[in-house]
Amino acid sequence: MARRSLMAQGLTASTGMTGDLHEGPPLVAFDFDGTLTVRDSFTAFLKWRVSPARHLIGMARLFPAAIGYLFDRNRGKIKAAAVREFLRGVPLEQLEREARAFAQSEAPRLFRPDALAVWRRWRAKGARLVIVTASPDVVVAPFARGLGADLLIGSRLALDPNDKVLGPLDGPNCRGSEKVVRLKAIFGDDLSLAAAYGDTSGDREMLAIAHEKGYRIFRGKPG
Repeated sequence: MARRSLMAQGLTASTGMTGDLHEGPPLVAFDFDGTLTVRDSFTAFLKWRVSPARHLIGMARLFPAAIGYLFDRNRGKIKAAAVREFLRGVPLEQLEREARAFAQSEAPRLFRPDALAVWRRWRAKGARLVIVTASPDVVVAPFARGLGADLLIGSRLALDPNDKVLGPLDGPNCRGSEKVVRLKAIFGDDLSLAAAYGDTSGDREMLAIAHEKGYRIFRGKPG
């Protein structure tokens, strides 16, 4: 189905793409969680969509995965555990609908005003703006659409033949070197970013291929 085909390429739901991506205006990449936002959007979404009691039970069940993370530091593994606990069996259409409602409700409390100012500055210069995030693309897609992003690259959720969430990620967690791999898969091996912005060690490879490197430069809080 067309929607799954788009998600499989990382060109998610919701991102409008115009023109030739390999030529033209400068390319600028933004991490999402902690960079454009003040906190992790995926964990906030998981908490938002269930009752407090269900969230507490789910977090208790994730305790073994959290202990495992202390030893292996595998963020993709613990993320997949959270997906299995809170989203397994959820139809993609329902998840997209919930993500839109979440974005509409929570965007004013999530975005950093200084990050948005830089985003708008680059937009005014005619740059192509890409969000590259480790959060599931389906969750970030409504935010990316609202910002007018040219492209969204994120972690992908594995779906069964009926478009229901299976639990594991579809491919690697979009973090660290995977961010550069995914960017180069779309823009080519000679990719050069005019600027990149991030806030964790998982953004350093992306920052390394950017002319302007913005590491933890945004501190603003929603008003």
